[in-house]
Amino acid sequence: MILPIYTYGQPVLRKVSEDITPDYPELKQLIADMFETMDHADGVGLAAPQIGLPIRVVVINLDVLSDDLPEFKGFRKAYINAHIEEVSGEEVSMEEGCLSLPGIHESVKRGNKIRVKYMDENFQEHDEVVEGYLARVMQHEFDHLEGKMFIDHLSALRKQMIKGKLNAMLKGKAHCTYKVKTVRVK
Repeated sequence: MILPIYTYGQPVLRKVSEDITPDYPELKQLIADMFETMDHADGVGLAAPQIGLPIRVVVINLDVLSDDLPEFKGFRKAYINAHIEEVSGEEVSMEEGCLSLPGIHESVKRGNKIRVKYMDENFQEHDEVVEGYLARVMQHEFDHLEGKMFIDHLSALRKQMIKGKLNAMLKGKAHCTYKVKTVRVK
């Protein structure tokens, strides 16, 4: 089922998400719905807060990039209770966008190497070092679990330059091709 994506201004996007247990209700269906929602919106990642749930669940699909990045052929994974333990490596600047911030794309600096702990869909524990593009996507998505968005990494000047777009979003004016749940601030 395709779910609405919560846009900038929704309080759930600023909450620190909670870990869940294996008995979380309908978890497999939730993960399937998150993949379907993300695919419909042409995203590569989606965190549970973006669909209104303050829980630590993220889905990532990099298979859609496999024509240009063959190493991601078949890459479609769910991450449960994910926590970044360490960010290291060279800081690399790259343009990012977000399904919760339609129409906004900005250059963000992130370390190109992370150590992450998470559970897979079968609640098997993983402790991995990840580098490159996947490390960036994970940092972006896992930021959502901490109540952060990529715009929080921008300079004061860049934030000022996108303020009009953010204010429009707060007034319910989010232009995109997928279903959203906006805040309408008067």
